[in-house]
Amino acid sequence: MFFIAEGTLDIEFRDKTITLNKGEFLIIPKGIEHKPVAENEVLVMLFEPVTTLNTGNTENDLTKHQLNWI
Repeated sequence: MFFIAEGTLDIEFRDKTITLNKGEFLIIPKGIEHKPVAENEVLVMLFEPVTTLNTGNTENDLTKHQLNWI
């Protein structure tokens, strides 16, 4: 789930783009390909299972195995 705290975020899918503004959220079902895009700075609260890698199905130098808890 993407919750927008500040700014605007586009979520691109294969067949459409959804624009989210401050205070809006979007739940994306497991397995649906998507790409978040922000032209300007945006504050996003992201909710996902702890087992979800931040780099999707790819492991590389950007992959975080130890997540920060709030």
